[in-house]
Amino acid sequence: MDLVPADDSETTGEQKMGLNSETTGEQSFRSLEILKLDMDKEFDEQPFGVDYGKLENGLVYYVKCNSKPKKRAALALAVKVGSVLEEEDERGVAHIVEHLAFSATKKYANHNIVKFLESIGAKFGPCQNATTYCDETIYELFVPIDKPELLSEAIEVLAEFSSEIRFAEEDLEKERGAVMEEYREDRDADGRIYDDYWTLVFQGSKYAERLPIGLENVIKTVSCQTLKQFYQKWYHMGNMAVIVVGDFSDTKVALDPPPIPEFPVPSHEDPRFSYFVEPEASESAVCINYTMPVDELKTVKDYRDMLVTAMFRTALNRRFYRISRKKDPPYFSCSIDDGDLVRKVQAHTIESTCKENGSLEALESMLTEVARVRLHGFTEREISVARAILMSSSESEYMERDQVKSTDLRDSYAQHFTDNVRIIAIEYEAQLDKSLLPDILASEVSKIAEKYWTSCSCSIQIVEPHAYATIDDLKNIVMKINKLEKERSISQWDDEHVPEEIVHSKPNAGNIVQQLEHDNIKATELILSNGMRVCYKCTDFSNDQVLFNGFSYGGWSELPESMYFSASMGPRFAQEIGPCGHRLSVLKDMLAGKRVNVNVAVTPYKRAFYGHCSPFHLETALQLVYKLFTTNVTPDDEVIERVMKEKEDEILSRERDPYSPFFDRASEINYGKSFFRALTGSDFQKVNPLKACEYFNSCFKDPSTFTLVIVGNIDPTTAVPLILQYLGGIQKPPKPIFHLNGDCIKGLPYEFPKTTIREIVWSPMKEEKCMVRISFPIDLKKGAMEEENTHAHFLSQLLETKLLQLLRFKHGKIYDLSVSKCVFGDLPCLTQDIHGVITISFSCDPKVSLKLVGLTLNEISRLREEGPLDEDVKSIVEISQRNHEKRVENNSYWLNRILNSYQSRIYSGDVGASFKILGRARSGVRKSLTPSTMQLALQRLIPRKTLHTVVILMPQISWFEKLRSFPQWNSYGIDSKVLAAIAGLTVLALGLHRYSQKS
Repeated sequence: MDLVPADDSETTGEQKMGLNSETTGEQSFRSLEILKLDMDKEFDEQPFGVDYGKLENGLVYYVKCNSKPKKRAALALAVKVGSVLEEEDERGVAHIVEHLAFSATKKYANHNIVKFLESIGAKFGPCQNATTYCDETIYELFVPIDKPELLSEAIEVLAEFSSEIRFAEEDLEKERGAVMEEYREDRDADGRIYDDYWTLVFQGSKYAERLPIGLENVIKTVSCQTLKQFYQKWYHMGNMAVIVVGDFSDTKVALDPPPIPEFPVPSHEDPRFSYFVEPEASESAVCINYTMPVDELKTVKDYRDMLVTAMFRTALNRRFYRISRKKDPPYFSCSIDDGDLVRKVQAHTIESTCKENGSLEALESMLTEVARVRLHGFTEREISVARAILMSSSESEYMERDQVKSTDLRDSYAQHFTDNVRIIAIEYEAQLDKSLLPDILASEVSKIAEKYWTSCSCSIQIVEPHAYATIDDLKNIVMKINKLEKERSISQWDDEHVPEEIVHSKPNAGNIVQQLEHDNIKATELILSNGMRVCYKCTDFSNDQVLFNGFSYGGWSELPESMYFSASMGPRFAQEIGPCGHRLSVLKDMLAGKRVNVNVAVTPYKRAFYGHCSPFHLETALQLVYKLFTTNVTPDDEVIERVMKEKEDEILSRERDPYSPFFDRASEINYGKSFFRALTGSDFQKVNPLKACEYFNSCFKDPSTFTLVIVGNIDPTTAVPLILQYLGGIQKPPKPIFHLNGDCIKGLPYEFPKTTIREIVWSPMKEEKCMVRISFPIDLKKGAMEEENTHAHFLSQLLETKLLQLLRFKHGKIYDLSVSKCVFGDLPCLTQDIHGVITISFSCDPKVSLKLVGLTLNEISRLREEGPLDEDVKSIVEISQRNHEKRVENNSYWLNRILNSYQSRIYSGDVGASFKILGRARSGVRKSLTPSTMQLALQRLIPRKTLHTVVILMPQISWFEKLRSFPQWNSYGIDSKVLAAIAGLTVLALGLHRYSQKS
């Protein structure tokens, strides 16, 4: 739950609050020189800081040395070929070609490219390695290069994609099923809503009928010859660029294509309307879209215009947010954003979500606010807030200029090639921002609203679960706002008062009772006079980042059912009322000069506050934590009414969702019936806002029960005094509030069934979809808990790899598959064996779901009996090692590892010792992995095939169809009670039908 907005905003004054010395000196944003600028000066067309050129065969190349992360390279093949180039009988071909690239090429057959990538530790996954857009296709690799041959082999893979994709019937049939399943995954409510939006916006253009996924008929019937012709026609070197960015020292890189046509998107003066009724919609929504040519960034003036537009969006979003926080607001959320839709066309979009049957009110409010800006403009305060946010974002990017990841650089070079987007040095951009932003006037920013007339290629889409209005109603609202604006009947914006200080008087500082140095993790632990334990680790992974997480034991598991439903709403009420002494809408403006984000969470076993900040704003972050502990959240009728309405709409939305019954039933089967669940309509009636706020207040009152971990770019000489001031200054209550300690936390009533359960959940849905969830219980013995937990992790990876190979690459029946491990009860106070669940999830054609369940269970049995191959184990170990090498360069890795060391049952007061034991256990298991040890672990953790659960989501069919499928379900072991009930009800229905006919 966000207590503080995640804005990036500028601070005022030169205060080094917990700032590491490396972020000062030459890196100081505030010491940058203000430039005297020529507005007509053009930016260099050559991308900055990269070896860039074109080979004799027309291939463009970008090569850049970059050490973030170390010993890694990010590569891409950017192809200016997308779905818009397809003919009517080719719709979906560009995407299928992308799939076939990983299936077979001249050198790599039978998905050997995937096997090669996994063998070197580069995990393969859907949408991780290639994406097809309307105008381009991007193939991406992210590989280790600590061995000399790996970089050249990765480049060779890209070369295979460029000209050597194989088009064989056998390969096509396998990928056809995977693409068809990807198509099916998009046929939900969100997919249908997006289809309607796309055709509305691009009406009159070829883009309207060229979404990359294509047509079902084409996917099912397209021939190898058609695919090959498309590939040979468009995949020419002159349409491609190879991009290589990574931690290497040498940047030397060792048929005329048909011209790519442009497909115009016509402008229109009359607004277009769509009232889209979607019974499965997750929420009612309004989208106002303005299409316009992409803003070219050629000169300094263009850059200044871009800043003016960004300030307009920022200021208008502030207004939208404040309106959403008023009494009985017209919408729950609303924002404006822009982005490129297709080549040379961008969309400026205002989107809102609202209560059911509230879309007309939301539309009127959205149009009114834009008109208000045109009439009265923004206030000077609004502009100063927007300016501070943009300046802060610029400062952060400048501070992190040496920490840019290779994947980000790769993506920017791909965009330079496909869309001719200029690449400017971060240092120069920072100077431009610092020089231009202070002189941008409120009148200039307000004038941007002139681009948002409904006569400027505007399209308006309404989404509701039922038909409450007509297109004429939408047109009438547009005419009403135009009339009010013409008559100047729209009043000025009423700004809200914003206090200056978060903490008006500083608390009395605490002191350090004990200080411990943990050399093995290079961290320092402080025990403060109020009992709070603080562990900090200084790093240089990121110049502008400090992460923190503080936790205390005791959460929802301690509550009776009568209290749970109210308590679960406590954080939600607190967020809106203001747990830090101010409403969130006010706090946003108070923090407009600071990069700070603070959140709270209450979970079954813990209460936590966590977040991140710039090292410049560590003091502000600690002030907010202080206010969290010293503020009493008092119910506010206006806020309570709004939050209750929002939650009520969420519950109704969940009841409309055809997939909710499946997830609820799977959870109930695997974990048992419990009141610890998502709120239902009847549960919601039991919520008492006063009790909810009282519970929340009790969660964050006693500092002596909290342990806080801080990781990032901090200097202890300035950070520690701030810790003592604001965290040490929190007063410990005279009596314990939660009345528990680490020895008496109540476990949740989770229980896996004692016998195998296989069940189908039938759900009515507009388009057929099927989901499968297969779960196995695992027991981790307390004597070797961490080792067994690590074995379970590697087994999950093994199962995911082998099942993906079987169900996708061999049979071509799924698009994606995941294997997850859930372990509960790993707490110092819970000394019994740990229980958990390994769950296999995938979606597929309903007709083959039972067959795929059988294949899955048989493959697990085979692995249990025969063990995995040596190459399977080597790939898993390599991927694990590579991921570890990458993660250790991130603050989040160290934060989570230290937290885990405190929260593991191994912890007995020495976090350094706990960290060492856990690390040694993980490392020991990883080093010992062989086919035989993995086979033994599988036999030990999943000892028999018989104990498992299978839950399948199926589209609702008639009782007669269910009866006709009786033999098939029975052969796959679907619950006999369910089948008997189906048969009995069918016979009863048939008898009643005949009786009614006789009557």
